[in-house]
Amino acid sequence: MRDITVFSGSAHPDLAEEICKHLGTPLHPVQVHRFANDVLEVQLQANCRERDVFLIQPLVPPVQEHLVELLLMLDAARGASAARTTVVLPHYAYARSDKKDAPRISIGGRLVADLMVAAGASRVLAMTLHSPQVHGFFSIPVDHLHALRELAAHFNRYDLGNTVVVSPDLGNAKEAAHFARLLGTDVAMGAKQRFPDDRVVISSVIGDVAGKDVIILDDEIAKGSTVLELLDRLREHKVRSVRVACTHGLFSSGAIERLSARPEVEEIVCTNTVPPPPDAGDKLTVLSIAPALAEAMRRIHDGESVSALFSTS
Repeated sequence: MRDITVFSGSAHPDLAEEICKHLGTPLHPVQVHRFANDVLEVQLQANCRERDVFLIQPLVPPVQEHLVELLLMLDAARGASAARTTVVLPHYAYARSDKKDAPRISIGGRLVADLMVAAGASRVLAMTLHSPQVHGFFSIPVDHLHALRELAAHFNRYDLGNTVVVSPDLGNAKEAAHFARLLGTDVAMGAKQRFPDDRVVISSVIGDVAGKDVIILDDEIAKGSTVLELLDRLREHKVRSVRVACTHGLFSSGAIERLSARPEVEEIVCTNTVPPPPDAGDKLTVLSIAPALAEAMRRIHDGESVSALFSTS
């Protein structure tokens, strides 16, 4: 691809390499230098002048380190006279900070969006933002992809005649309903409450799940508290089997081990928006979203519709 230059931060270079293979373009190196006072300096190791620059950097732990690295990459691209700079953001960690649900609380999702724009971002390509309002936090164009097609292609290999898709809460119900349509199954959801001490309680499951094969769908799994609580409710309904699916498999604090230890969980499926955990065991399946991101980047570069990727959904 001519007039396109792709760089990756240090957050997920394997995904960046795979994206570039699908694009047929090289992944250019980035030099990150740390001074003695712990300050970072970034140098982009390829020409950016009047070129279409893409910076690939999911905000994964250590989030603040990778965020500053991304902001410095944006500043470097702007200083190098890039024609346009697109942030490819497979995972936006600050998307969870999307509302003022307590007095004097910060809204990090909006603030970090403003920081990216101030640093020089012209456009953002994101994957499965936590909530719809996060899209509106950006004052620049945002192309918002989802991984439901990749997940559906995986689960459609199974016999789904007795299957129901279950959303852990009402907030994810729309995506779960869309996913159920792709699979041709019914949908159910949990009635979830999150308390100030970060405790999660699911009081009931709305919908017919008794004796069913269940696919739990969530946007991301971090500590796994919500899914584990839902598994307890599903056990009470005597479901036949459970598979767990999400886009962002963060799996912090031993979540993958706790989920894998549940005998009713036959499989855990996520995508590679974030680096997969090492030694995750044989229950974890990681799907690649590199082809989808690469196609979206090609369309952005060529001035084609990105929303057309989902026109038949």
